[in-house]
Amino acid sequence: MSNSLVIIPTYNEKENIENIIRKVFSLPDVFHILIVDDGSPDGTAIIVKSLQQEFEGMLHIEERKGKLGLGTAYIHGFKWALKHHYEYIFEMDADFSHNPKDLIKLKSACIEGSDLAIGSRYIKGVNVVNWPMSRVLMSYFASVYVRLITRITIQDATAGFKCYRRIVLETIPLDKIKFIGYAFQIEMKFTAIKFGFKVSEVPIIFTDRTEGTSKMSTRIFREAFLGVIQIKLTSFFRDYSRNLDSKK
Repeated sequence: MSNSLVIIPTYNEKENIENIIRKVFSLPDVFHILIVDDGSPDGTAIIVKSLQQEFEGMLHIEERKGKLGLGTAYIHGFKWALKHHYEYIFEMDADFSHNPKDLIKLKSACIEGSDLAIGSRYIKGVNVVNWPMSRVLMSYFASVYVRLITRITIQDATAGFKCYRRIVLETIPLDKIKFIGYAFQIEMKFTAIKFGFKVSEVPIIFTDRTEGTSKMSTRIFREAFLGVIQIKLTSFFRDYSRNLDSKK
């Protein structure tokens, strides 16, 4: 049994999926995995299902029809995780840009008192490998922009490598999370902070994918740029109070 679930959204990740699954299961801590696959035409889901017998009870898959977006994949996974009573719930990419070994560091940060631990590329300088300088600058200054507009202090606002304690996902009204791309990552961090949860950043080294194709697009970047303003404006009309006595 495990109290930790790693959610990995996939779309056309056949080159990476078996290796990332085996790497997570090789860690000294026990993690379960939920793959949320958006109808990958390359057979990603078939590979996952072929591994389920080997990793019975540890490897799960939810298949969705069509490419519905990163944010909705994670929301789907969060609800599944809460239903199945996991305490520590992780977001991680399938392409090894996030080092599975860092799952242990993120979990430790939550065990030691954080409600949300973020694997941060920028908390100790710039720790990115194999990105062109243009993309490093775009990502770094995107976080500067987020801090300027929202007034949160997170150094890596668009980070997608995270560990939540279940109380955070029980408290945030998941059906009201609006965005589906990088703005989703910003919105979840901002909302957790507004609800008063303790958020920490854990330094990681981010390595760009070597297999498969990046899902970044100008549409996703544009959503994030405009979405930050909308997230801030919407916050003025939302109630972020929570009944602390009702959550354990």
